Amino acid sequence: MVDFEIRPNRKPAPDAERRAALDTAAFGQAFTDHMITLRWDEERGWHDGRVEAFQPISLPPSASVFHYGQEIFEGMKAYRQEGGSIALFRPERNAARFNASARRLAMPEIPVETFVHAVELLVRQDRQWVPDGEGNSLYLRPMMIATQPTLGFTLPSNSYLFCVIASPAPGYFRGRTGPSALSVWLSEEYSRAAPGGTGFAKAGGNYAAAFLAQRNAVDNGCDQVVWLDAVEHTWVEEMGGMNLCFIQSSGGSQTLMTPALTGTLLPGVTRSSLLQLAGRLGLGCDEGRISVDQWRKQCETGQITEVFACGTAAVIAPVGQVRGADGGWTIGDGRPGPVTMRLREELIGIQYGRIPDEFGWTHPVC
Repeated sequence: MVDFEIRPNRKPAPDAERRAALDTAAFGQAFTDHMITLRWDEERGWHDGRVEAFQPISLPPSASVFHYGQEIFEGMKAYRQEGGSIALFRPERNAARFNASARRLAMPEIPVETFVHAVELLVRQDRQWVPDGEGNSLYLRPMMIATQPTLGFTLPSNSYLFCVIASPAPGYFRGRTGPSALSVWLSEEYSRAAPGGTGFAKAGGNYAAAFLAQRNAVDNGCDQVVWLDAVEHTWVEEMGGMNLCFIQSSGGSQTLMTPALTGTLLPGVTRSSLLQLAGRLGLGCDEGRISVDQWRKQCETGQITEVFACGTAAVIAPVGQVRGADGGWTIGDGRPGPVTMRLREELIGIQYGRIPDEFGWTHPVC
């Protein structure tokens, strides 16, 4: 495992500033006192690990990341559990997905134990930033960028910077009595990812290409965009930044169905967790596919009773309305459904230590 030198910030933020960051700052606008940095090059491999003051990163204008987009990242959280302890949620899964992204972008993999150790170090160093209260958390952003100063594009960069930063995150539904159902827009004009592409990777370019479709969704009065497959523009894939799940009822039984991982969808950690949790709660589980027409018809017949999106930021976000160029429809009564809310409460309960973790998902830090 790589060693990290600890260079503490001599002027950490006072308590009042930390509280204000949680009370007033929008998501991702305030950051903790420190960050992790770790470098890689072809001669030395991973080296020069540091825990240091949060500060700007200095790079030459010719750095490869600015020109060819070699950049990947992860999103994960640290939770202050009941009793005051702090735990991560399935960090090894984030490490594995980070390395899958690295392989696709021709970047060096980082050992899983080094990835997890780096995140642990930052959480321990800035543990006072982990907020109390269910719904609140410390959002962690591991990332890697290409740093070779060259405009050559025939080969990937020969040097990289791995970094972890952290931001106190208020509850996603702060200011509401609970999760309200989202309205979503079917994007039939643009595509997020094609077979053989980078759809399964958590790469910045995927998100940059999504902004226009998301703006189109907002212009049509919706909260989020729903991506369809790039070939037929027929099959439902995922939402912007979140996986989609459908609750289907048949013959008195209920099934959680989510689009299968075909290489064009992000393999969400929350998605994986909910598939396991659903089985324990007596729900059937299915990773298949569903077309837009099937989605509409099954809502009309009552076969689909609930739909929700899932991801690290929101955990579970109910979906109540679907809109598109050809009109739209309502899911159930347009409000969060009971199965959706039960899954949400179970998962949050495990993350915050209120419900026993029989899966071994929580990872104690301090």
